[in-house]
Amino acid sequence: MNEFQVYATFLFCHCLNTILASFHKAISVTYMETENQTVISKFILLGLSDDADLQPLLIGLFLSMYLVCVTGNLLIILAIISESNLHTPMYFFLSNLSFTDICFTSTIVPKMLVNIQKQNKGITYEGCLTQMYFFMTFAGLDNLLLTVMAYDRFVAICHPLHYTVIMNPRLCGLLLLLSWLICLTYSLLQSLMVLRVSFCKETEIPHFFCELAQILKLACSDTLVNDIVLYFVTGLLGIIPLTGILFSYSRIIFSIMGMSSSGGKYKAFSTCGSHLSVVSLFYGAGLGVYLTSGTAHPSRKGSIASVMYTIITPMLNPFIYSLRNRDMKGALRRLCTRGTYSQ
Repeated sequence: MNEFQVYATFLFCHCLNTILASFHKAISVTYMETENQTVISKFILLGLSDDADLQPLLIGLFLSMYLVCVTGNLLIILAIISESNLHTPMYFFLSNLSFTDICFTSTIVPKMLVNIQKQNKGITYEGCLTQMYFFMTFAGLDNLLLTVMAYDRFVAICHPLHYTVIMNPRLCGLLLLLSWLICLTYSLLQSLMVLRVSFCKETEIPHFFCELAQILKLACSDTLVNDIVLYFVTGLLGIIPLTGILFSYSRIIFSIMGMSSSGGKYKAFSTCGSHLSVVSLFYGAGLGVYLTSGTAHPSRKGSIASVMYTIITPMLNPFIYSLRNRDMKGALRRLCTRGTYSQ
C-alpha cells in the first residue's frame, strides 16, 4: 500500500509539473502571437457589494468562515492520520475531500479579502487564468471524490463480505489518481481555450472570483467553440458522477430495506447519512448557482449564491462528518486532548 501511494504521488507530481509547464508555455506563446494587438492586462472583480460601510463586515465575515473552513478540515485530516482505526478507504477519501476543500476555498477567499482590504478590485490576466484553472480543478475534484465515496458506501453495504477485496489500497490509489488527472486535464483544456479569446475594453466581472462562464461573456471574439466545450464537458462531468451517485444510493436503499435487523438498518443509514448530506448540499448549491449564471445579463445575485458552494459548503463539511460520526467525534476528541496536554 505504502509503495503504491509513493508511486502514485510521484506520478501525480510529475503530471502536475508537466501540465503547469504546458500552461505557462501556452500563455507565453499567446502573448507572442498577440503582441500587435491590445492585450488585456487585468480584470476587475466587482465583488459582492460597492457599499463602503459593508466592507469591514464582509472582511470579518469571510475571514471567519475561511478560518473555520481551514481549521475544521485540517482537524479532520489530522484526526484520520493519527487514528489507526480510521485508516480505511472511507476515511482515506474523506481526508482527501477535506484537503480539496481547503485548496478550493484558498483559491478564492484570500484574493477576495485582499481586494476588499486594499479597496482594489483588480486581478491580473495571468492571475485570473490561474485562479480559474485551480477553481475548476478543485471543484471537479470535489465532485469526483463524492462519487468515489458513494461507490465506497455501495460496496460496503451491498457487498460487505467482499469489501476489503474490492476496495483494496491499489484501487483506492488508482481512483484518487484518476480523479486528479481528469480534473487537471479538463481545467487545462478550458484554460488553454480561453487563451484564444480576445477581450474588449470592458473587463468588469460581476463576481468575486474569475469564473469561466463570466469571463467568456466579456469576450469580443467568437466563443462558440468555447461554449460548446464548456457545456459539453461540464455536463459530462456533472451528469456521469451524479448518475453514479444516484445509482449507488438506489442500490444501497434496496439493500437496507432488505435487512431484517433494525440495528443493522440504523448503522447502514448512519454511515451514509453524512455523505448524502454533503452530496445534497454540494449539488443543490452548485445547480442553483449555474441555473442563475446562465442568464444573458449576469448580476451580483449569482455571485452571492456562489458563496454557498464555494465557502459555506466546504466550511460545513467537517461539522457534518464529525457530528454524525461516532468514530470521527472520538478521534477529534482524542486529538484535541493530546494537543491540550502537549501544551
